Amino acid sequence: MRIITWNVNGIRANLGKNALDWAFAQEPDFLCLQEVKAREEQLNEEQRAMLKLPFVWNAAQRPGYSGVTTFFKQQPDEIVTGMGADTFDVEGRVIQTLWAGCRLFNIYFPNGTRGHHRVEYKLAFYAHLLDLCDALHEKGESLIITGDFNTAHMPIDLKNPKQNEKTSGFLPEERVWVQKFLDHGFVDAYRRLYPEKVEYTWWTYRMDARKRGVGWRLDYFLVSENLMPFVKDVIIHDKVMGSDHCPVELVLESHP
Repeated sequence: MRIITWNVNGIRANLGKNALDWAFAQEPDFLCLQEVKAREEQLNEEQRAMLKLPFVWNAAQRPGYSGVTTFFKQQPDEIVTGMGADTFDVEGRVIQTLWAGCRLFNIYFPNGTRGHHRVEYKLAFYAHLLDLCDALHEKGESLIITGDFNTAHMPIDLKNPKQNEKTSGFLPEERVWVQKFLDHGFVDAYRRLYPEKVEYTWWTYRMDARKRGVGWRLDYFLVSENLMPFVKDVIIHDKVMGSDHCPVELVLESHP
């Protein structure tokens, strides 16, 4: 079982660079895209022909903004768009797919950089999601949350932690929410496997940041603790171009 997550920063631009060819060539079981910035009907015939797997699409109401798409090899047992809260669901940030008793969340978490009110919105989003996950864990479900979390959890997860202590994406109040998920039955699969490894998944387009290795790890796989024994690897494909983020892949041996 292979799951790839990738914030493509505009699916039409990404398709224009043939960047998604790499992702489909991997033949993943699930491909989770964030920040697609388009409605499905906005794709032309040529662009549609480049999508090599069936998919579910959740676009934001606001044009050219946010949006997530999940591609799958086999039809999931259940598909849910959103997380049952209009405040967040209007922004097209969540797709849930259920397969073989495991629920996969493809999520584009809010970005807090446009002002303090967006930080509050972002924290409320984390809180609502955690309540939902707590309830699903209580029901005995195994969960995988993947996508662009828009938060670096620990100093090791970004190049310049000291300089960014007051920057949204590394604010203490944002980081504590990532920790809350880990305190509520989730594991950051990459960091559990590679406690000391320094790799990033996002680089600003400014100042040749990617070339200079000045990045942040913002794209995660959080898995329920009971799934961790089945995680074979988490691979950050930082050489794959096409977006300001790179793809990240979860390899599962099997699952209970």
